[in-house]
Amino acid sequence: MPLLPRVLLTGATGFLGSHLLDALLNRGYDVVILKRSTSNIYRIQHVIDSVASYDIDLKPLEVAFKEQKIDVVIHTAGQYGRNGCSIAEIIESNVVFGASLLDACLKYSVGTFINTDTMLQPYLNNYSLSKKHFVDWLRQHSDRVRIVNLKIEHMYGTKDDDSKFVAWFLSQLREGVSEIELTSGKQKRDFIYVSDVVSAFLAVLDKNETLSKFSELEVGTGQAISVREFVERLLCFYQKYDSKSQTKLLFGAIPYRKGEAMSVSVDITDLKKIGWQPMVSLDDGLSRIIRE
Repeated sequence: MPLLPRVLLTGATGFLGSHLLDALLNRGYDVVILKRSTSNIYRIQHVIDSVASYDIDLKPLEVAFKEQKIDVVIHTAGQYGRNGCSIAEIIESNVVFGASLLDACLKYSVGTFINTDTMLQPYLNNYSLSKKHFVDWLRQHSDRVRIVNLKIEHMYGTKDDDSKFVAWFLSQLREGVSEIELTSGKQKRDFIYVSDVVSAFLAVLDKNETLSKFSELEVGTGQAISVREFVERLLCFYQKYDSKSQTKLLFGAIPYRKGEAMSVSVDITDLKKIGWQPMVSLDDGLSRIIRE
């Protein structure tokens, strides 16, 4: 049986990265992670001794590439630009850090770079613009390292950060707030559960050598629903779980954000071609996050 490639994973302490780390280790991959010495490792505490870990605020990230023979980089780290984050901080995290990873991949002959991107329009905000800029750099150098760019739609699931919409909404229900102010909720999104996103990464990892030197794959369920329908279903599920909940949803109480996309269309045809398909239904996903 051939040896599995050694994977370097960024963002392992985050929402997606922690789920992906569990899946990689369960499959028997040898995983190297990059983090900061100050990173909160509560999501991965149970597996931290099973990986080679490098604190990039204490040592140059290139040390990991020197000491380990990295075959594949999976880059999930990113700065969303919340909580007053500056433009420079967003660029540093989403472009400069990624470029440093790319430099190391080129220098140490890494075979594949799997990048985490977004379905957001490039000029919606600083985050989406920075992600677009980095993909341009990846494309520029895809003649020397295979690039797979995974464009993810609206991911949700357990262990998410309360700054994200779905986790925030659920936190409001758990706090028992009387009212939640929302937009009209007519915008449509393709909500995909985190384990299905993880399985997309694993499918790409399995089949990456069959892909072209630069590939972009969209990750979603292929079925969009309105935000209003999503939150109403989540509230319904939650009130079955907690019969004392009396939270009311105030649709139309706040305006749409500037540049808000009212619909999305996620084409998962290319992912299906390599054997992937989403497995978690919306109702199942909602049940999982409520039971967390």
